[in-house]
Amino acid sequence: MFIGHFAVAFAGKKVAPKVSLGLMFLAAQFLDVLWPLFVLLGAEHFRIISGITRVSPFDFYDFPMSHSLFMAITWAIGFGLVYFIVKGDVKSSGVLSALVFSHWILDVIVHRPDLPLLPQGPYWGLGLWNSRVGTLIVEFGLLAAGAWVYKKCTKPKDSTGDWVFYGLVFTLAAFYIISLVAPVPTNTTMVAFSGIIVIWGFIAWGTWADSLRKAA
Repeated sequence: MFIGHFAVAFAGKKVAPKVSLGLMFLAAQFLDVLWPLFVLLGAEHFRIISGITRVSPFDFYDFPMSHSLFMAITWAIGFGLVYFIVKGDVKSSGVLSALVFSHWILDVIVHRPDLPLLPQGPYWGLGLWNSRVGTLIVEFGLLAAGAWVYKKCTKPKDSTGDWVFYGLVFTLAAFYIISLVAPVPTNTTMVAFSGIIVIWGFIAWGTWADSLRKAA
């Protein structure tokens, strides 16, 4: 799952209008923010195996610290708690915690059975990535719904607010399509580095887009 995580963050704006979209992007992608860092530090590992699923060539055989159910719950609670300590907003803290945890829920839909419940297993995964058509329907359906909710509950401060928002949605969609048709990568380190750059780039864009809009 990729754009589906951003879609959930878009929709989160309706229930937590005070929270920046960029921070919601960070929450919804928090497990994938941690994952490449753990890979680069040698704490987690993956392999590239072309054809292992119809959508993703990655064999996630060791990522318990970032993507086990137990740690996803732990990260979710911790993320919300930090926000509550800083802002004192119970509702927004709960929404951010839910966004962090939503990452695991969406991932378990698309992954093959490689997501550990506890750090050492057992493993779950419904395997939607084995169907390219099914994956595209779910991903783009979520993006369309999430972007629509965000647009309905916010309005631009001027015309720039709309163009930056539309550009963000279009770029998310285009980036995902390109990732599906691009050659299979061969270097796990470069995958981790590019993951960091891409996710933080979209977090920054989400922050910018949200600063140009206000609650409807």
